[in-house]
Amino acid sequence: MSPAARLRGLEPEWLRDPRVWRTEVLGGLVVALALIPEAISFSIIAGVDPAIGLFASFTMAVTIAIVGGRRAMISAATGAVALVIAPLNREHGFGYLVAAVILAGVFQIVLGALGVAKLMRFVPRSVMVGFVNSLAILIFMAQVPEMTDVPWPVYPLLAAGLALLVFLPKVTTVVPAPLVSIVVLTVVTVAAGIAVPTVGDKGELPSSLPVPGLPDVPFSLDTLTTIAPYALAMALVGLMESLMTAKLVDEITDTHSSKTRESIGQGIANIVTGFFGGMGGCAMIGQTMINVRVSGARTRMSTFLAGAFLMVLCIVFGPVVSDIPMAALVAVMVMVCFATFDWHSIAPKTLKRMPAGEITVMAVTVACVVATHNLAIGVVVGSITAMVVFAKRVAHLADVTAVTDRDGTTVVYRVTGELFFASSNDLVGRFDYAADPDRVVIDLSAAHVWDASSVAALDAIETKYAQRGKTVEITGLNEPSARIHGTLSGELTRSN
Repeated sequence: MSPAARLRGLEPEWLRDPRVWRTEVLGGLVVALALIPEAISFSIIAGVDPAIGLFASFTMAVTIAIVGGRRAMISAATGAVALVIAPLNREHGFGYLVAAVILAGVFQIVLGALGVAKLMRFVPRSVMVGFVNSLAILIFMAQVPEMTDVPWPVYPLLAAGLALLVFLPKVTTVVPAPLVSIVVLTVVTVAAGIAVPTVGDKGELPSSLPVPGLPDVPFSLDTLTTIAPYALAMALVGLMESLMTAKLVDEITDTHSSKTRESIGQGIANIVTGFFGGMGGCAMIGQTMINVRVSGARTRMSTFLAGAFLMVLCIVFGPVVSDIPMAALVAVMVMVCFATFDWHSIAPKTLKRMPAGEITVMAVTVACVVATHNLAIGVVVGSITAMVVFAKRVAHLADVTAVTDRDGTTVVYRVTGELFFASSNDLVGRFDYAADPDRVVIDLSAAHVWDASSVAALDAIETKYAQRGKTVEITGLNEPSARIHGTLSGELTRSN
């Protein structure tokens, strides 16, 4: 076998499939077109020049394509990060913002190495569904300003774009429908001289590549204490959105991704972005849905090309890109909303079968995200709500039954269920201390002791019986329960 043949044998299979190349290249192009107005808008939120957001989207996408843990996911400048760092830029200047982006990247690498990604296992499905639905709502809400107080030709253009996006895939999928829609609507508006809002109205596109450099700040402890809170907030928000997006893409593509590598990769991408003077970012959920769900991309190539095409479009084809009507991009994003929203989750049949607690958690997640426009806050509040609902549900599973022997000298209390802080609080009141015989047996063979609260409750029961001159024997502890009981029993009461 020749060296060239052996090399081809080591290539991933998708590299040898022209159809995959076409899907990845066209998907990256569509995402790049959709990134431009979004990045400019987020730059405005952060209070920086539009080029800063575009540079950040370029460096984030290209870097994460190489070091990230989730193939086909798009990272770029985002609104969540812009909201976090906007006050820092406003109060201290752009140099401090760049320094905060670099420090946020360092924080993300540290958090990733410490295993923060493992916390994703504690995010329940109801929160995930709420996250997806609220994301769709936020994407739609972001398009509303582009559909209000605009010239009337916007509406037929929007309708035409939606029609192309809905019906073209039924005819052919050789070229992504979003790309066809954008090209057709642009040609129509330019050829007919239709005056509608365009990408160029959002801001001036950059004419050259970003240049690396150090942030213009004094390298002192005072600078560190100034940027650290913003950097930590940015790191946490960025990781939360990125890991949730990675989990969502895992489900859509039925593939696994390395959340630890993604966490560290986000940190590396932000450090690179900071040294190139960008505003930082994280996974961009709307553009990821365009890439994965609408375009069907599945590899790192689409992510890399999204960033590369972004700069090519801005620098080489800036005048052409500036003429793209916003109606074309709004139509694409509206279709993303409908494709992203989990309509099955709100179907009457589903709601009838779903436990009330699950529906509550989903609703709380959606309400928090929509109210704060912060996906991370919604996920945290939703997860806490889910834990409360779960604790309340499990607390009722603990039960106590008593059986007194025939001669009346011994009573056996059989405890079943999970004993933790919520269920063990009622445990002490389930025993008849005055009427029970002198010997009491507490059988825990059908129970499990989880925490110090349960051990303290068992100690309190023994104390109450001891005050009446009665003895208590605890039996049936499984190995983990015996270990925690043996370690903590008698140590939880404050000595005088």
